[in-house]
Amino acid sequence: MVNIAVLGYGTVGSGIVEVIKTNQKIVDAKANDQLHVKYVLDLRDFPGDPVEEILTHDFEDIINDPEVDIVAEAMGGLNPAFTFAKRTLEAGKNYCTSNKALVAAHGAELMQIAKDNHVNFMFEAAVGGGIPIIRPLYQCLTADDIVEITGIINGTTNYMLTKMNTEGVSYDAVLKQAQELGYAEADPTADVEGFDATRKIAILSSLTYGQQVDFEDIPTTGISKITDKDFAYANKLGLGIKLFASVRKQGDKIYSYVAPTMVSDKHPLFPVNGVLNGVLVRGNMLGDTMFFGSGAGKLPTASAVVSDIVEEAKNLKNTVLPTWTPEKRRLADAEDLAFVYFVRASKNAMFDAKNLFVPKEIYDDVVEGEFAFFTEKMSGKELAEKLAKMDGVLSVIRRED
Repeated sequence: MVNIAVLGYGTVGSGIVEVIKTNQKIVDAKANDQLHVKYVLDLRDFPGDPVEEILTHDFEDIINDPEVDIVAEAMGGLNPAFTFAKRTLEAGKNYCTSNKALVAAHGAELMQIAKDNHVNFMFEAAVGGGIPIIRPLYQCLTADDIVEITGIINGTTNYMLTKMNTEGVSYDAVLKQAQELGYAEADPTADVEGFDATRKIAILSSLTYGQQVDFEDIPTTGISKITDKDFAYANKLGLGIKLFASVRKQGDKIYSYVAPTMVSDKHPLFPVNGVLNGVLVRGNMLGDTMFFGSGAGKLPTASAVVSDIVEEAKNLKNTVLPTWTPEKRRLADAEDLAFVYFVRASKNAMFDAKNLFVPKEIYDDVVEGEFAFFTEKMSGKELAEKLAKMDGVLSVIRRED
């Protein structure tokens, strides 16, 4: 029997218990052992819930029980999650988590502690929710030099952009709707300003290239400045607008960024809509591979955590860890990357736009009092130099096909 403790009995934590209970025979068969949830840790009581029988309010009950083999954390945040993770691993117990903030900030450190204590630290659910992406990166794609990972990895913003695209609603209106449906928090900053996606792409970057990529070093632009007017142009042109989180390798340089991006229907991520997530992985031998599915939600995320529990149960005596050293990987300046850009401006900027950018086509019949155009492919630095000489710029969005 493999004994498990679940930290946190919120949405994901209760989902972990439900997945194991509902699919007990399946997960036992795959783990080659019986999985048993011995403890659930939470500060709250749950009157009438069967979890009362195994509920504890004291982490010491778990850490001091030699029968506990695996601790699965679904609390979120850094404190006390980091303390719990560190103590668990140092006690010789396996740890898995859905906590992206914890993994982005302390992943390399916790993996080293796990290695030193001959246990495992896993986090399949920390990036794509129910989408399997972590383990495939370090177990299945090892023959390739990964030259790009680009993902739609925040369901809240993807839902909002999809609604703005299909229904023509304003940013403020769709944000309110997302909050009412529970897709967005009361304080939506982490999602709409791109910080959630930045932590996730930092994790994927660190795993892919084997060194610590600090999320604070990744230039990030969220969706809060995207308007229904941007979508008026996009719809006329048959394009979509997605929040992309990307890491790219060119030569010996690594670039990463998070930013809204216009895409055509030829792009593999174009059809990823609503709260779904998608991740494009491009290898030098394999070419393009897509991972697509539920990037959040109670049971999809819990399913990914339970997949880690099963993997750790199969490897109680083996350490199965990717390469991710604490040595910091310095990122190249993402402004050196070249893109085509979509620029909106007020009508009085027409003369400057024609002289600075010489656009092939100008769209001046979509929104009254303004116009828009696509630039030639250029670096972000070159774009900034030209825009500094042009008044009346309303919006700038990069484009990929």
